Amino acid sequence: MSSRTIPKWLEIAYTYEGLREIPGAQTAPFIRRWLDELGAWWHDDETPWCGVAMGAWMKQAGESLPKDWYRARGWLNWGVPLSAAEFGCVVVFNGGPKRPGAGHVGIVAGQDAQGRLVVFGGNQGNKVGFAPFDRDRVLGYRYPAGKLAPIAPLPLFASATGAVSTNEA
Repeated sequence: MSSRTIPKWLEIAYTYEGLREIPGAQTAPFIRRWLDELGAWWHDDETPWCGVAMGAWMKQAGESLPKDWYRARGWLNWGVPLSAAEFGCVVVFNGGPKRPGAGHVGIVAGQDAQGRLVVFGGNQGNKVGFAPFDRDRVLGYRYPAGKLAPIAPLPLFASATGAVSTNEA
């Protein structure tokens, strides 16, 4: 896949792959910078930060942000809805059985051989990276207003590894 087919926000997000939060009182410098740049009123990585990552990447890409960018479910009010997963779209999940009422947000990067979504996001296992998600947790798919989502099969991650994500707190 050429870099021309990767949405700018996902290309930016990929540059942070592998960065981790710091357990305890310290906060990872990249998360603190994102919080400062986005005007957050808190400055720690103990607060769920998937929405913060999404906000930072979209801001760097020159895209608008939803009013509640810091909340995963706030991304359900951003851009335009899509009826199905598309490469590079924002996907919002429910919090699963361990976090009812909560949520998680990431970017659809593809699917695995089992048909699960492979999502690139922040605060996935306390780091930035890829994780497989069951589609039954999806609350919505969104794409920036005024941009055309690619209508093509999702890329296949034949070597996707790891357990299905069930708790992103």
